[in-house]
Formats: sequence, C-alpha cells, structure tokens
Amino acid sequence: MRHEDNRVGAQLKIIGYIPAGAIAGELKVVPGTAIKIMTGAPTPKGCQAVIPIEDTKNDDDTVTITQPFNIGDHIRIRGEDIPKNEVIVTAGTVLRPAAISLLAALGFTTAKVFKKPKVAILSTGDELVEPGETVGAGQITNSNAYSIAAAVKEVGGEPILLGIARDNRDSLQQKLREGLKAEVLITSAGVSMGDRDLVCDMLKESGVEQIFWKIDIKPGRPTAFAVNNGKLIFSLPGNPVSTMITFEEFVRPALLKMQGHLNLVKDTVTATLTEAVKKKEGRVRFLRVFVTNSDNGLIATSSGDQNTGILRTMIRANAIAILPADRDRIEAGETVNIQMI
Repeated sequence: MRHEDNRVGAQLKIIGYIPAGAIAGELKVVPGTAIKIMTGAPTPKGCQAVIPIEDTKNDDDTVTITQPFNIGDHIRIRGEDIPKNEVIVTAGTVLRPAAISLLAALGFTTAKVFKKPKVAILSTGDELVEPGETVGAGQITNSNAYSIAAAVKEVGGEPILLGIARDNRDSLQQKLREGLKAEVLITSAGVSMGDRDLVCDMLKESGVEQIFWKIDIKPGRPTAFAVNNGKLIFSLPGNPVSTMITFEEFVRPALLKMQGHLNLVKDTVTATLTEAVKKKEGRVRFLRVFVTNSDNGLIATSSGDQNTGILRTMIRANAIAILPADRDRIEAGETVNIQMI
C-alpha cells in the first residue's frame, strides 16, 4: 500500500502479485492501487506498508482496507538485524539454536569451535561390581562411573569408561596408564588414608605432578588434583554424593574452561535456611537442600539425610547450600548462599 490510501473503506485496484521467491520487477505501487504479496517476498517500488489480508476485504480485482496502518508496517528492512562490521558471535559463545540460526542465515556453513575434551573415568575398589551383576556379600554396585559419565556429557565432554581398577598395584597401574592417554582423567575412591587407598601414590609413580590433596570441605575432603603434560587428573572420593558434589565444584568448571566457556562457576543466590545446621568449624559444608519460592524470597530446606552414601537426598535436592568455614552452627532463619543444581 501507499500511505496516501490509509483510510478505512478505501477500495484499491490490485495491479500485481508477488509470491515468495519472486522479484517485483517493474511493478510499482502508486496511489489508489495495491499489490498482493506473500510473506518473504521482496517489496516492490513505492510500497510504504503491507497490510495483513485479515485486515482487508478483497476479491480478484480490488482490496478494501478495514483497519488503519502505519508507514513501515510488516516490512523488514534490509540489514536491520546486523549492522555492517558488527561482530555477530564472539569467542566463548555457546552455539545454541539461535546462534546456529544466525550463522546459517548469514551464509556460514562452518564455525571454529573448541574440541570436546575426552574424559577417562576410572572407578577403584575390590568391592565393586558393575550394574546388572550379582551383588555378593561385601560388594556394592559401581554407580560412580555412570554419574560421572552423565555429568561429563551434560557439560559437553566425551566420557570414556575404563571399568574398575582393583585395590592392587598391578591393576591400578594398568588402568591409570590407559586413563592418562585422555585429556582428562577422573578417578573415584582410593584417595583416603586406608592401606589400600593407592591412587595418589600410584599417580605420583606415573610421573604426574600433584597440585593438591585434601581440601577443607565436607563432603569431599580427600579430593586430589594433579597434572601431567597439560592433562588434568581429578581424584574424587568414593562415596556417591561426595563424588557428585566434588565434580560439580572442581571438575565441571575445568571442563567448561577447556571448551572456551566464559561463565565457569554457577552463580550463587541467597536463601533462608529453615532449620539449624551444626558443622565442623574450619571446613566449608555443602548441604543438599530443596529450594522453594516464598513471599519473603527463597527458602532452603534440607533434602534429608546428609550422609554421603544417601543418594535419594541428592535426587530430592535442587540446590547446594554453601555453609562458611568460620562457623560451627547456622541457625534457622539465617540466609545462606546456594547454587542451583
């Protein structure tokens, strides 16, 4: 339409038709005329607005305006999305559907991305059997390898399951040698002070450089970290909850960093604790909580038994409350920092 014809009841002569994929050619809108056009087609010369067909009455030869319009209605201007010389996707951008759509719209067929890290996962312990195997006396099912693998995939890595290393030097040496071929090695269990907790010693014998072992946190105090020719080795505790929480706090940020992410640590927000919690002073405590909204803000309630072998409270939790090291008790009604999980 032309804006001169912007009056309800105006009857205009249809002088042409432009379907999507066609071009206007010599067609031109002049006062008293209209051109029928499909979504996605280029507007013809003289066009000042497009009116949806439902805002008109029309037949083969004429169209009558039933709703007023403004100049520019339903017209997309060439170049309106991305100005000339603007950077469209910066380094560190996660290529979600919107970014993929924009790259495709601008004609890109490839984009340079960070490589997904290959992450070897090794469970250790004479007591372990694989899921589906008969669990005998003194045995437990190896669940850690699969929770770690799922967490690795969730964060963008490629998990490599190495199976179970037994609590002897030969078995550990063989499995660790295989694991050290990957860019990242994650072990679970075998990092405490027991006679058969051999992981840290065996890693040192393999030539890795231990950066730290034991952290003032609960759960997860025995956690260790080492490097080997640019490769990362995380040795996590064996209790299932400890394994998942230390992965979240230490491994997850490292894997994100390796993939070029800029936001490595989940944001913390505050919530009001509904019950008092006793803790050991000098250690940061990670408490599994269920967080809900209230008129007074977020409310955090313990998701249940905080024993590190109790998986059901990890499933019930939707956040981790981070209790500070310099306190031995947090009272009900106090605000605490939480990370949503």
